[in-house]
Formats: sequence, C-alpha cells, structure tokens
Amino acid sequence: MRTVAPNALRLADYVRGDSRVVAGHSTAEPATLLEAFVAQRADYTGARLLLHASFSTIVQPEHADCLVLQAFGAVGTQARLAKEGVLDIIPAHLSDIPRMIGSSELLVDVVLVSVSPPDSLGRYSLGLVHDYLWSAARRARVVIAEMNSRTPFTEGGPYLSAEDIDVIVPVERDLTEVPPGHFGDTERAIAAHVAKYVEDGAVIQLGIGAIPNAVAASLGGFRDLGIHSGVVSNALVDLVESGAVTNARKTIDKGISVTGSVWGTRELYNFVDRNPALHVRASTYTHAQQTLAQLRGFVSINSAIEIDVSGQANLEIAGGLYIGAVGGAVDFVRGAHIAPSGKSIIALPSTAAGGKISRIVTDLGGPATIARSDIDIVITEYGSAELRGQSLIERTRRLTAIAHPDFRETLERSATNLS
Repeated sequence: MRTVAPNALRLADYVRGDSRVVAGHSTAEPATLLEAFVAQRADYTGARLLLHASFSTIVQPEHADCLVLQAFGAVGTQARLAKEGVLDIIPAHLSDIPRMIGSSELLVDVVLVSVSPPDSLGRYSLGLVHDYLWSAARRARVVIAEMNSRTPFTEGGPYLSAEDIDVIVPVERDLTEVPPGHFGDTERAIAAHVAKYVEDGAVIQLGIGAIPNAVAASLGGFRDLGIHSGVVSNALVDLVESGAVTNARKTIDKGISVTGSVWGTRELYNFVDRNPALHVRASTYTHAQQTLAQLRGFVSINSAIEIDVSGQANLEIAGGLYIGAVGGAVDFVRGAHIAPSGKSIIALPSTAAGGKISRIVTDLGGPATIARSDIDIVITEYGSAELRGQSLIERTRRLTAIAHPDFRETLERSATNLS
C-alpha cells in the first residue's frame, strides 16, 4: 500500500482508457478522489465512471467529453446528468450488483472508496456506505482509498485491510450531509395509515425523505422495534432515544440495527461511530432473500413515483426523465413476502405537481419497477389498499378508493373496462 498526498495523486498511473471505475456513493463519496478523477480525465479518455447516488455536484455533464458516465440510477444530483442525456443507466437490483461485478457482466478495473482510519486491528471501515463496495474492491485491479479522518468507523464489516488497498490518500474534510426531509399534513396522514400495519416487535425497513420521516415520527409509541434497512437517516437516533427501537425481539441480529448505508447529518454520523448496536453491512447480507426470510414481522416501507390500477409501480421515471433507481426496493418487497408475518407497503401521496397529476394512474409513464404480482399494500393519505391475492378488477376498485377524489371518476372507468 502506497500513501500519496492529494496534490501528488496522478490517476493516469492507475486508470486506463478502457477502465471501468467504480466510485463510492452518496454520503461515502470519495470527494477528493472524484475531484481529481474528473480534473485529470483527459489523461484516460474513454474510461467509464460507474456511479450510484450522489448529493454533490462534483461530476458534471461536461465531464462526458472524456468519460463515459454510467450509474445504477439517478438519485439526488445525478438526475441532472440523466436530464442532460449523458448518464448511461444500468438497471439492477441492489442484491444482484455484487454478483454482476464478480462476473463478466460488469467487470471492474479500479475502485475509488472512502474509508475510516484503521482500528487497532488494522481494519479500514467503509464508513457510511457498504452496499456493493467491498465486493467491488475485492475484485478490482486497483483500489484507491481516500482515508478521511472524519469518517466514522462503523461496525458490521467486512472490512478492508492494508493488503486490499493499493493507494491510500489521507484527507480531512467534511462529509456529505443529507438533512432530514420535512413533512406536512399529507405525509402525517400517510404515516398514520402505515402505523396501523406495525406491531410492537416488528422489524422495519425505511428509506429517506418526507414520508419515511413522517412514518418514523409515528412509531415513537411502539416498543422493541427492530431496524433492517438499505439506508437509515437521523430518524433512527430519535427512535432509539425514544425507546421505540431496541431490536430486542429480532430473530437474527438481536440488539442490532442493520443497514447498508447511513444518510444524514453529523449527529447521525457521531451516533454510528463505533456503535456496536448499529451495523453497516454489505448488500449481499442486507438485501439477501435468505436474510430477510428470517426476519419475523418484517415490514418493508417504500415509495413510488406512480402506481397503476393493476398494482405495478414505477420507481424510476417521472415526466420522461430518469430520476430514481431500481435499487433495493424489489429485494425488500419480495423479502417481506417470504418473511414470517411480513408485510410490504408502498406509500405515496395521491397527487403530484400541486394536485394536478394523479400518482395512481391507468397506465404507467415509466417502467414497472415493481411487478403487480409483488405488490402487497398501497397507502396514500386517503387510506390503504390491500392487493395481495386480489383480482385486477378488485385491485382497480381498491386503488381508486385511495386516489385523490378529483381523479377517481377517470380511474373508475378502468374498472369498468376490465369487467
């Protein structure tokens, strides 16, 4: 392992024109490495940069002059790259990405990751985001690690060792923060309906944003909840401090909240640092069906851009623009199906664009990210529609009943056409 100062890093020594480079994402974006990578891009024209989610503006559309920009989605600021037509989307379930990276389907040459300083055992934690990054690092020709003194050491592993890292670049800079999403009356109403499907001791999976934050706020009165999720936010701190989350009744990982990513503010990052009650694990564990099948009382709570009257949901495209991802939603939806007493919920507001557009539609404006055969419960501010085992006609009736009243007549015609 070589130690290189940020101003002395020459990436052309490691990156070639035919390289595919995987970069850490979201709150674990290796900002110093990415800044150098795009600044030096003319030295390896043709290289492919594979991204995921981002909350920074380091990678810009003009960087496509020398680089091929690829991503598993367009979450956060990467939506602007998709809007400009320079982002090549690779749709994939999060659980499947490690396998793809380990096969000829998605060969990886160089990995840029953010790590914590090593612990007393010489282990480097991947910090705030694990997901598929360890798998990518284990299979890459070159691993370049940005060691940020402000990156928390998160438990769970697996970890990187000095033998796994070719180049380490020490830095000290602030981490990317994702402020909590504010919520209003609509989100509170949705959360109240969601809470009816939660029982003490349930294991919860939540995302980030206004609806997940409202749901978390509605769960403060529950006891012995567990957390098993793809991402956790500052809401986790509130739930732990209120006594709602103890993980005491989990059938696996008892006493431990498990996640693949941590997206929040410094308060959350301090909370997870060396916290044995919070594990950041690889997607080969967090999203694996064999893991989820062991979580009794697993309640998966996700959202969607829109859902049609048959129950299939679009999580990727809105108004012709790619703004989402396949991500881990399907993994969790299917996991809830096989978990004992599991429930899968898709929660969304009934309208968008200030009430001008219904989010329950007759025909999707994008792909069916979640198949209608996988859908269980759909919730809006107007109530819940339990769809598992229901016919197409009955699904249309139930979804129409929780649509905004201004759009119900149009949706009812769909039920008539199916009869």
